[in-house]
This record gives sequence, structure tokens and C-alpha cells, in this order.
Amino acid sequence: MRILIDTNILIYREDNHLVPTSLSELLRLLNKQSVVVFVHPPSVEEIKKNKNEQRRDITLSKINSYPKYEEYVDPKGDKTFEQLVGISDNDHNRIDNYLLYSIYRNAFMFLITEDRDIHRKSKLLNISDRIFDIDEALDYFRGFEHDEKVPLPEEINCVPVANLEYADPILDVLKQDYQGSIVSTKFEEWWKKISLEGRKAYVFRTEKGIGALLILKEENEPISSIPPLPKNNRLKICTSIVKATGQKIGELFIKISVDTAIDKAINEIYLTHFLKENDFLVDLIEDFGFKNISPTPDGENIFLKKLIPDILVDNPFDISKIFYLSFYDGKAVKKYIVPIQPQYFKRLFIEEKLKQLMLPGICNEMIVSKNAIIKAYLCHSGVKEINQGDILLFYRSQDIKSIVALGIVEIAYPNTDDPNAIIRNVGKRSVYTQKEIVEMAKKPTKVIIFRHHFLLKDIPFNFLLENKILKGPPRSIKKMSHDEYIIVKRAGGIDERFTVD
Repeated sequence: MRILIDTNILIYREDNHLVPTSLSELLRLLNKQSVVVFVHPPSVEEIKKNKNEQRRDITLSKINSYPKYEEYVDPKGDKTFEQLVGISDNDHNRIDNYLLYSIYRNAFMFLITEDRDIHRKSKLLNISDRIFDIDEALDYFRGFEHDEKVPLPEEINCVPVANLEYADPILDVLKQDYQGSIVSTKFEEWWKKISLEGRKAYVFRTEKGIGALLILKEENEPISSIPPLPKNNRLKICTSIVKATGQKIGELFIKISVDTAIDKAINEIYLTHFLKENDFLVDLIEDFGFKNISPTPDGENIFLKKLIPDILVDNPFDISKIFYLSFYDGKAVKKYIVPIQPQYFKRLFIEEKLKQLMLPGICNEMIVSKNAIIKAYLCHSGVKEINQGDILLFYRSQDIKSIVALGIVEIAYPNTDDPNAIIRNVGKRSVYTQKEIVEMAKKPTKVIIFRHHFLLKDIPFNFLLENKILKGPPRSIKKMSHDEYIIVKRAGGIDERFTVD
């Protein structure tokens, strides 16, 4: 496998105070797995301009140990690419575009970079699942060390804020945000206040302390913004910080927030946030319908998400993207029953018994794909007409023998027997090891990227048989009629507030 690495990451090796502990482990894994790591010549030329001669020479000596992508493709003149990401107006943007174009044109499988501008642009090009930060890459290549994805030992627990250590480094980010602001209540006073209230927090712990933190609050009051937002029932995300990146905990926190809002019959979720350079949080929440609607007097920005659609959209899939968990299920989209074996279901989904435990407190097995809202499914189905916005109803075979989950198609790739193409299409969403993908690729394989919306009340095989939705156990993806879907929808207990037809 060939991958491209941003030279800025390699510079970290010369700044001991900046070195992520995961970087040396990542480089070790890449070397062990015979992954060929390339650097891009224009980014090397940028380093040569460094006026600190000693630092420049040391950095170049390290970078020169990696092969260069010599006959590289040039984005200049590619009008489609330039329309999507813009024409580079300075050296930094020009180099960013060179790196992105190398992935866009499939010169390399993946790019590893910490540059959030590159990550943001990659979404415009539909290659974001092939752009990794260090922790995402580390998690991905760790998965290739094993025959199966290995559950991590950490858990998410819901605990009283008062039980948390105020000195934990994860809170430094919040303390810095509040320092020097014009808010009347400083962070320490706010922390004491919510501790005394008995407020709880979702906490993901690592060996080095808190790796991720989520604090929610139910509100029914106006929001002090410019202009003010009127009084309404809302769920506020008071705190959402993820230091342990690469494990899709950010998506899991969105799922917990949305599930909590639904449980409390709340249709709006919001958070306030001080914008930062290379802002990962904003990149994440905008993918799930949070919109920057107004500033606050103290300089924060308000991001608001609605769960019930209140505008018309042209593309049915936009309902899923903008108003998640809501989705379009009218006759304009197709519906499919998708059989999935228990071992793969357990990798993809948090099971209902664990979901029920999550709200009061705990999420058991921290498998990355379970945390994600956007997931990847692989199969050997010959169905060709699956399109963005279509509905997938996952039938768990062998043990439960029921339809148990619903997802909305984001993209379906044509079948291929090229394992590299499969790895490329799945990207960071994979629940499959490289060995499994190579084995699957012995037959033409379809990759479907989808958004998980609901776990359903079990709809057993006998019910599907009695209602003539199935004639026998499904062996492959099966298209169903709209009328059959309505029967399944009602039996699965989907709240019709979150469906649009």
C-alpha cells in the first residue's frame, strides 16, 4: 500500500513538546506493515525556505529518508477540482491542493495530515474518508495487526460532574476559552455550580486521564445571542471535547445528544463555541446539521440543530444530513432489506440492550465502527440501482432473524474485485480487516456507505413471512415495495415525527 504523508507531521518529530505520543507508534506500524510512505515535492520545497538553517537541515535529513512522489499530477487546469476547492492564492493553499489532488486522482490510497483545512476541503471532493489525522491512521493500521477488530478496554460512563478531577488537562481548553472573556461567570464558578446541581457528564477515560467529555443540559429559556433567540425547549451541549481522536467518539456524542433530545421530546439542540483555527468540532457538527446562526455578546458562536424538518429540500438525502435523525421515506426513494451476519452486525451497531444502558450511563464495547454514525457495509449483492437517500433495513440473520436497524444510503459504489479499490472506497469507515477484504474481493464486492438512524423493535422473520414481505430467509439484498416498507415501518416503531414523505 502507498500512502502520502504531510511533511508538517514529520516536522513534529523535531519539536519534542508537540510530538503526539501516537506518531512514533504510527510510523512504527507503517514500517512493520510495509506501507510505503511518500512525501510530496512541493511540501519539501516549502521546508527548504525555512530561515532557521539548523532546524531546516535536521528536518530535511528526516524527510529525505522517505521517497518523493516525483512525477506528480498537477491540479492546475482541472476545472472540476478547482471549482470544488478553489484556485490556490498562496503557497500554503497551493501545497494543500497538491496533496489533495494526489488522493483525488488516486495516486495514493490515503493522506495523513493534521491540517484541518485539508480535511475540510476533502469533504467537498468526497474523499474525506481517505484523509486521516494521526490518531485515525493509528487506529486504522492497528486494525491490520489482527484478524479481527479488537474491542478497546475503555468505556463511556455517565458520572456526576463532582466526581471528575478539576485539574484534568482536558478542561484546560475550556479554562482558556473563558479566560479574558466578558461573561459574568468564570469557568471555575460554573463548574462548581453544575457540580452542586448534581449535573452528570459522559466521560471516556484513557490511561492518561479523560479522553472525551460530554455535558448536556435541558433548557426552556431565551438564548442571549445577536439577535436573541426566543424561549423554547432545547437541549444544550454545554461541553463536548474529544482528545482521544480516531475512535469516532465525536459522532457517538452527537448520537447520545440526539437520542437524549428525543427521549425528552425536544426538537432543537444547540451549543456555543469559540471558533478556532483548524476547528475540528465545527467540521464534525456541520456534517450533522448544526448551523452557525449567530454570535453571542461574549464572542462565542451559536450552532443550532433542528431534528424536525422546517424547510423544503431538493435532495431527499439532505433531510438525513441536515435534520438527522429525521429522514425522507416517500416513494421517491427505494427501500431494501439487507441481510447481515451477527459478527458483522456486532461490529457495526450498538445493540439495543447497550443503547438502553447508554442513556443512564454506560456504553460497553468501544469498537470504532459502533461509535460512528456514518458506517460502511460490504456485500456481494448484484443490485445496481442503490442510490443516495435510499433506505436500508438491516436483517440480522442466523441468531435473531429479524429486521433490527435502519440506515440511509450516502453513497453506493459499483461492485469490484479489486481489494485496493474496496479499501479506498471504505476508507476510515472500515469494520473489516485487510485480510477479510482481500478474501471478500475474490467475488465482485459492493461498498455501501450509510448513515445509521434507528435501531428498531425486532421485526421477526415469521412476521415478514406472514405479510408476504419475504418468501424465505434473505440471502442477499432484496428490494421491497413502498407498501411493504410501510408495514415494516409501523412494526418497527419508527416515530413518524422523524420521517418525511
